[in-house]
Amino acid sequence: MTLKEQGAAAKDAARKLAVVGTEAKNRALERIAGALLDHRHAWLEANAEDLAVAEAAGMRRSLLDRLRLTEDRIASIAAGVRSVIALPDPIGRTDRTETRPNGLIISRRRVPLGVIAMIFEARPNVAVDAAVLCLKSGNACILRGGSEAFRSNIAAVRIMREALSGSDLPEDCISLVQDAGRETARELMHLNEYVDVLIPRGGAGLIRSVAREATVPVIRTGEGVCHLYIDEKADLDMGAQILHNAKCSRPSVCNAVECVLIHEKIADAFLRRAVPLLDAEHTELRCDENALALLGSRGVPARDADWDAEYGDYILAVRIVSGLDEALDFIAEHGTGHSEGIVTDSLASAQRFTHEVDAAAVYVNASTRFTDGGEFGFGAEIGISTQKMHARGPMGLEELTSWKYIVCGCGQIR
Repeated sequence: MTLKEQGAAAKDAARKLAVVGTEAKNRALERIAGALLDHRHAWLEANAEDLAVAEAAGMRRSLLDRLRLTEDRIASIAAGVRSVIALPDPIGRTDRTETRPNGLIISRRRVPLGVIAMIFEARPNVAVDAAVLCLKSGNACILRGGSEAFRSNIAAVRIMREALSGSDLPEDCISLVQDAGRETARELMHLNEYVDVLIPRGGAGLIRSVAREATVPVIRTGEGVCHLYIDEKADLDMGAQILHNAKCSRPSVCNAVECVLIHEKIADAFLRRAVPLLDAEHTELRCDENALALLGSRGVPARDADWDAEYGDYILAVRIVSGLDEALDFIAEHGTGHSEGIVTDSLASAQRFTHEVDAAAVYVNASTRFTDGGEFGFGAEIGISTQKMHARGPMGLEELTSWKYIVCGCGQIR
């Protein structure tokens, strides 16, 4: 099947899916959750092949972890599908009705976006998260994963489509581009006749390339140069634990911290607490001159590019600042609008930070790793939007919908 034929099939499936009731969608999702568990060994075998190829190619440890499936991770993915079942269906919901002076009754109703295409990199759970959120919100999806998870994605989509074959929903509401080449990705970016919106999910290079080249409307997601500012009035032990979690719990994901900013008055005391925790994961510290003076050979000199880097690895940029003003200026210059955090016991500093920082999620005394659809109660997410139009932050069911206005009259003319 050519990509245009795939797009036409998805468009037809979207038209049918848009009028399917909630119960039918939930039954289909339950079939998918059960099938992922029943056929987990086939999925794990495909993933093992991807991992073997990736290891042979020298993929770094953090990215291998992002690619890897386990029994527990598949169980968590299936649980995520069932959590989406439990969420309210946004489609058909009327949120506003107004009677105009001329007697017209105007109401606003939620409707699906239509066909959502997604280009994503090496996390095989993304195929399932995207498919089930699209299905529940009445959208068909065309998925195009990266070459690293090619076999894993084929297995996941095959399992989901087979689960749909016995439901009331068309199989073509979930489809996968079978070619991971760049030319196919470019063709998908220009499939305006069939695709209503394109969502790239991956590293900064992928997202910027798609946003620059696509003619299909794009929702930018996932560029995650996230910062944590340790204030003069911070609980330093808590700050060290938050930094360790935000950097090291899963460094390959977009909500991981890439740069820590430390108030100069507590820098030495904070680093004495934080560095042993970072050492446990062999985290490389790329430091400005002031941090390097405190850390000595434990750090390495930062280059200008390090202040804008999304490492996706056990690497942390370290900068000592004069106070909150400098931290805010630095985040404004180098942040990507994803997630930013402050550790402080000062209410005034916390309020100013949350008021002035321009990001999709702003944290006070908590890890940025919580920027996640599941953690926000959305069941899953199709991505973390870092733009301001239409959607911002974790994108769940409501962010995959638009509006239709229903206007009822009794012969009014203008």
